[in-house]
Amino acid sequence: MPDMLVKLYELPESTEVFKELENKGYRIIRAMAPNKIKVLDFVRKNFSDYWVSECDVAFSNNPISCIIAVDSNKEIVGFACYETTCKAFFGPIGVKESHRGLNLGKALLLAALQGLKEMGYAYAIIGGAEDAIGFYEKTVNATVIPGSAPGIYKNMLYP
Repeated sequence: MPDMLVKLYELPESTEVFKELENKGYRIIRAMAPNKIKVLDFVRKNFSDYWVSECDVAFSNNPISCIIAVDSNKEIVGFACYETTCKAFFGPIGVKESHRGLNLGKALLLAALQGLKEMGYAYAIIGGAEDAIGFYEKTVNATVIPGSAPGIYKNMLYP
């Protein structure tokens, strides 16, 4: 799974994406500590324990480095984390299958990358992007880092 590089100083404008989602009843917000269990349960139910671990780390950062998408019923439908596995790393990100195709992933990505930019980084690394390379290339002009697979993930403990 190769990593990718994003120029944070060239992020696309995100106002329209957020406004479009708001009109559809969705909000993209920074997770709050009181919602930690709900967020971790969402990630566990819809994705993997590996992602739960990374998301848990996001709640230790100040500010919390987990962004969530919520619908009009305040139900979590997506999440994105940054600065969890390594400094300046983005990920993981996930949108509930029933809510894909609405630009929630794009909005979560842009909000999280903006968080890294606000921390003072000029570049972000998207870790293990193999399954979504096209999405990252199209959305934020990310480029694959040659020789980055398996990178930091070579010591992962898989079942």
